[in-house]
Formats: sequence, structure tokens, C-alpha cells
Amino acid sequence: MRRTKEQAEQTRTAILMAAEELFLEKGVAHSSLEHIARHAGVTRGAVYWHFENKAHLFHEMLNQVRLPPEQMAMRLSACAERDPLLALRDLCVEAIENLARDEQKRRIFTILLRRCEFTDELREAEQRHAAFIAQFISLCEQQFDNACVRPRLQPGMSPRLAARILHAMIIGLLNDWLRDPTLFDPLSDTAPMIDACFRGLVQDWQQG
Repeated sequence: MRRTKEQAEQTRTAILMAAEELFLEKGVAHSSLEHIARHAGVTRGAVYWHFENKAHLFHEMLNQVRLPPEQMAMRLSACAERDPLLALRDLCVEAIENLARDEQKRRIFTILLRRCEFTDELREAEQRHAAFIAQFISLCEQQFDNACVRPRLQPGMSPRLAARILHAMIIGLLNDWLRDPTLFDPLSDTAPMIDACFRGLVQDWQQG
């Protein structure tokens, strides 16, 4: 039984790796489950055994490199006794720096941001991704809406607007670096750029 479970997990991993390679090379819309099965050296039935459809496969691929909202919430509460924004700042810096450290994360985010068209076939994956973004923005908003943080926001800045600005900056930096890695060094430039964003959102930001 143990060997069977190990073989099943090996097959699942092989399918995810094959999907990652084909999505990166051909784009998500132009990579069918049949192509993925052939590339992984398994049957199409084996693909359907592990994944309901391409949307499910795509979603599971993304889950390999991003924190679940529950883990993000735990991370964001870690520095509550010091400054509710410090954990959020560190999480944002880490998300971008990890692109330089983790090749798989870099490949998968390249697929998501530059090789994916959300066609009807991927509608479920698009909805799950939109829900993930909404959850992240909501978590950020909670940090900015903290009773000790809200009075520190720049005049006219609401917690919701601050959360949306921060999310937009992170996605912009990720997308720009994946498009042209010479634009900035994730390991040395990310922290100053994120701190600059926080200074634009928070009146007394001193980190960095």
C-alpha cells in the first residue's frame, strides 16, 4: 500500500512538472491535458485521476508556490505587539525576493503573469485566483484598519485604498522583473522600494 501511495505521488508530481514545463513553453491555453500526459509519460486517465480538469491542475500548480490565506493571516499577526504593518512589509519583501532564490516560484509566476490567458476552460481557475487576490487585499486592509494604524495613514488614505495600492505595487514589481530581470535586483532593491511605498501610505513610516 505504501508503495502504491508513493507511486501515486510520484505520478502527480510528474504531471505537475510536465504542466509547468509546457505552460511555460507554449502558454496555458495552448497546452492540453493530452499534451501534458504525453510529456509526463503517463496516460490521460492518470491525469484525470489526480486532477478534475486543466483548471484544477493549474490551481494546484499555483498552490505549490504561494502561501494559503490561513498561513498569511498567521504571518501577519506575528508582529501585532510591535507594529501591525511590520509583518505585512516583511511578507511583501519576501514575496519578491523569493523570485530570485526559487527557480520554481519564478517559473510558475512567469506562467501566471505572462503565459496565461483565462479562457472559458480556465474559468474555475480564474475565479479561484480572483478569490485569492481578494483574500490577500482583505488581509492587508485589516492591517491598515488596525486601531493604532488607521490614524497614521496619509490624509485621504483609507485602509481599503492602501491595501489596493500595496497589492498593485507588488504585482507590478513581480511582472516587471519577470519581463526584464535587469530592471532591479530583487535581493538588494526590494526592501527600499517597498519601504518607499509604505512611506507614501503611512505618515510616520521609519522601517528601512
